Amino acid sequence: MEGKQQAPVAVVTGASGGIGRATAALLAQKGYKVYGLSRRPGPAQTLHIPTDVRDPAAVAAAFRQILEEAGRIDLLILNAGFGISGPLEFTGAEAAQRQFQVNFFGALCCAQAALPQMRAQGGGCILFVSSVAAVLPIPFQGLYSASKAALNALAGALANEVRPFSIRVAALMPGDIHTGFTAAREKEREGSGVYRALEGSLARMERDEAGGMDPAAVAAALYRLARKRRLRPLYTLGLQYRFFTLLQRLLPGRLVSWLLYRLYGLPPRA
Repeated sequence: MEGKQQAPVAVVTGASGGIGRATAALLAQKGYKVYGLSRRPGPAQTLHIPTDVRDPAAVAAAFRQILEEAGRIDLLILNAGFGISGPLEFTGAEAAQRQFQVNFFGALCCAQAALPQMRAQGGGCILFVSSVAAVLPIPFQGLYSASKAALNALAGALANEVRPFSIRVAALMPGDIHTGFTAAREKEREGSGVYRALEGSLARMERDEAGGMDPAAVAAALYRLARKRRLRPLYTLGLQYRFFTLLQRLLPGRLVSWLLYRLYGLPPRA
């Protein structure tokens, strides 16, 4: 940013850790004025507004503060989220609602809060942090996969709704990432005696995540998307994950389902 040009303003949800923290730090390094909306503070070079994205009043207050201080919003990265694992049969409605309140409704609420300003200023960019699990639903992570699939649909619909206002929208689908997400996952273990594959499936997921990409790679991908003049609705991050999503489109659905079963859902031998 040269001369007296105003720094672009970015808002990152879930900025206190993992992908959100890495993204907020990178954007600040690139010259953005970054607001982090999270319950705990993010990187030191960002402005923290304590916010629970499940609370519409808190979200509205946070965006009012941002507009009072900065006067605009150029980039919104919707990253806040968490995971719940367990057999769907034994996962209660309260857990399901909690999963969607954060991953889906929190993102929707923040997008709705930013859109009036983006329309008024004649443009902006909204990026949803989704997951490969949205298109490859993983056994015992059904609610998480469903919440991310809903985000993909939301991003696709929103992209066309706001296109006339020069607002760009996309969802990025990373694969396994090595972050605190793994330790923070809520594990519903009821029904493990019935679903004998549960513990092995969870262990496989956690091994994959432990060996996954660094969150800085996701941050860099989000920054590249933010800089693009034209966006597709969906992007997959990582060569192997792009290969998997390509297979999902090309192979018969029954075969894809069987492959996922072999990877995550096969019961142990008696």
